[in-house]
Amino acid sequence: MLALTLTAELEGVTDLRPNDTADNPFYYTFKVQCTSCRETHPNWVGVSRFEQNEISGSRGEANFVWRCKNCKREHSASITVAPAAYPQSSPPKRQQVITIDCRGLEFVEFKPDGEWSATGVESGTKFDSIDLSEGEWFDYDEKAGEEVSIKELKWDIVRA
Repeated sequence: MLALTLTAELEGVTDLRPNDTADNPFYYTFKVQCTSCRETHPNWVGVSRFEQNEISGSRGEANFVWRCKNCKREHSASITVAPAAYPQSSPPKRQQVITIDCRGLEFVEFKPDGEWSATGVESGTKFDSIDLSEGEWFDYDEKAGEEVSIKELKWDIVRA
């Protein structure tokens, strides 16, 4: 089991989370490595918790099924825990975002593509369509009359 964890400095917002619903699935973007031959796939891959793919020679399904081009083995991964909202804290604390059951592969790097959401701490304002791909985000909360931001993003993939 692997967990994607986040540590971030949230100013004026809390409950940072991916926009991840059955109607609008979030694709978690990773670099993947084969645990058999240690080959790292050169391209980024997207994993959705709402997508099911058949595993060859098995009755099972997984959110992500991948065949290593180097050793030809098939591997799979499934997101086992829905995304958790990241709360504002001072100092920022590391928290698990999702947990992934990996079979024969490891995710070695994460890229925060896709849309994220957060809520204004004082105002309750909903901020949707947050883009974290640049490593930070800034906006203005009209109700609270102050700038809000997400900075110092640190993503880790750890054993769960």
